[in-house]
Amino acid sequence: MKISAQAFKQLEHKSITLLGMSGVGKTTLANKLDNQQWFHYSGDYRIGTKYLEEPILDNIKAKAMNVDFLADLLRSDSIYICNNITVNNLEPVSTFLGKLGSPDLGGLEFNEFMKRQRLHRQAEIFAMLDVPDFMKKAQDIYGYPNFLNDAGGSLCELDDDEVFKVLSNNTLILYIRANQEHEKLLCERAVSSPKPLYFQEQFLQDHINIFLEENNIQEIEQMVPDEFNSWVFPKLLEHRKPLYEFIAEQYGYTVDLEDIQNVRDEKDLVDLICQSINQ
Repeated sequence: MKISAQAFKQLEHKSITLLGMSGVGKTTLANKLDNQQWFHYSGDYRIGTKYLEEPILDNIKAKAMNVDFLADLLRSDSIYICNNITVNNLEPVSTFLGKLGSPDLGGLEFNEFMKRQRLHRQAEIFAMLDVPDFMKKAQDIYGYPNFLNDAGGSLCELDDDEVFKVLSNNTLILYIRANQEHEKLLCERAVSSPKPLYFQEQFLQDHINIFLEENNIQEIEQMVPDEFNSWVFPKLLEHRKPLYEFIAEQYGYTVDLEDIQNVRDEKDLVDLICQSINQ
């Protein structure tokens, strides 16, 4: 949504899509807004509870079936397994995405990993295309005047023009640009606690080949999953930055992380957005 600062400030119903790396503070910002005035739509929550619910549960059940005690109970319908995904607990989504590498070390072999990557991409596209419907529900059913779309860090990877047209037509896209200090912190976290990641396929293949060559490894299934994820994260961050910047330039606006950290409430956020629009 391209709009003047004055027009945005006067909007009766404001709608914003937050864009940026995971860990940059999108959800923290969402939680600073009045939860009686702002409907918080989490793309990852929608992915986990709607579009990947069945694959996530199947993955958990498959793991449980490796334990004889649980397998017998599942076969006899004595127990059932369900997700407990919340906006602040998206671990089942992350666990399903998994990490590439040796199955003996908890990794996924290449074909299974790519299958899950593609499922996640399609689920994220669907979740973003759902935004206009949820905006209407938020107003008509729940009475929320404003709407915040807390998008996943991999949104910039989707390479789907329709998604950004829909988001731009219905929301103001706001890119939160991390500073060097925060990027360093994110990279340090990737080393101490590697997380599952979504990759564009060409980027992934290129960096698998580099990793294998640098580490004198012959097969993907010989890779240590955490080692690959820690190694590739800084490269993924650099890969995503121009994608975020392009989206913000074409469809929205940019604010810096340090300015977002100073936001206390809706007024501060609106003022910051208006400053960005006027730049």
